[in-house]
Amino acid sequence: MRKLRVLEMIDKPFLGGGQVHLLSLAKGLDKSRFEVMIAAQAGGPLQDAARAAGIRFLPIVIGKKIRRKTAREIAALLKANEIDILHTHGGVAGLFGRWAGRRARIPVVVHTLHGIHYLHYRNPLLKRLYVLQERHFSRRTDAVIFVSEADLRTGRKFRLAPEDRSRLIRNGADLSGMMKEQRPARRIEKLRAVLNLRPPVVGAIARLHRQKGIEFLMGAAKEIHARHPEVRIVVVGGGPLEKSLRRKAEKLGLGRNFLLLGERGDAREILSLFDIFVLPSRWEGLPLVLIEAAALGKAIIATDIDGVREVVRAGETGLLVPPADPARLAEAVVRLLEDRTLAAKLGARAKKEIPPLFTLAGMVEKTERLYLELAGLKMSLSRDN
Repeated sequence: MRKLRVLEMIDKPFLGGGQVHLLSLAKGLDKSRFEVMIAAQAGGPLQDAARAAGIRFLPIVIGKKIRRKTAREIAALLKANEIDILHTHGGVAGLFGRWAGRRARIPVVVHTLHGIHYLHYRNPLLKRLYVLQERHFSRRTDAVIFVSEADLRTGRKFRLAPEDRSRLIRNGADLSGMMKEQRPARRIEKLRAVLNLRPPVVGAIARLHRQKGIEFLMGAAKEIHARHPEVRIVVVGGGPLEKSLRRKAEKLGLGRNFLLLGERGDAREILSLFDIFVLPSRWEGLPLVLIEAAALGKAIIATDIDGVREVVRAGETGLLVPPADPARLAEAVVRLLEDRTLAAKLGARAKKEIPPLFTLAGMVEKTERLYLELAGLKMSLSRDN
């Protein structure tokens, strides 16, 4: 029996949460059963990482503008590569990929919602449009995967997908190489010196997008530095708000103790230098970065929102604060800076309890079972006809 040809598709080639999920899944799928490819815009770290892992990368031209040409081109790519299972990730790839998949008559189409971002749009008409769009495409999708229980509940509330096609497969993190004892100490200390990240370091790793709420960490920084001027606050990540956030940092006079490092390939190594990890998001699906921070035993402060609550238990494996509240965020950071016993206790408990609940192996196994189930069903229907 020949291998099933699987294409994992996303729009942007940077390494955000959805891309890391896709790459980890593609690397983890059983190569004796599946021939795996990745499609995204050309260039960027996702393409480099795919090729380094020996996974074929198919460049596509894809953007937010609704163009029939895009769907036609992707359909041609699907046909040329004889794809059996198309798995789209995120809204843009979900739109064009599923549109193209229907045109190309791909046997199995799966879509993953990495957080339901459009429900947080400020324009109610645009939000309504995306809800109707998802309902339309999900009726032509064999399975719609939700990455958290909260998103599954929300999906049901807004009737985003038929009940019999809605699946829960929680995010799983690839933690290989993340444990402190596996990283070369000399390299880490050199990185600390280059970046001048002497302790204590408070940090965030996040895409610079409205979702992630980095402006609230900036708002908290003034109070944190008033109490602890020695603290270095670091943000790793790029995105559409990078220029405006740099201007804001300058306007607030945050100075050298607030660093916006941009997008970096060594984000995990920088994470190892943090004493406190902060995620001030407005909304989330199920954030992989919290699992990674927990794996390193970091004291975690995050916002008390859906998705985050499935990872962090307030007061036990981290501190949760209200979203969009710089004062409460600053208060939580200062509390952990001044109570290192509590910070160590939260970090140790997070390291023990969180990673085993969100394993990459578990996520891959459930996805493989879904692929085989759907492919088997389609083959059975084909034989019956």
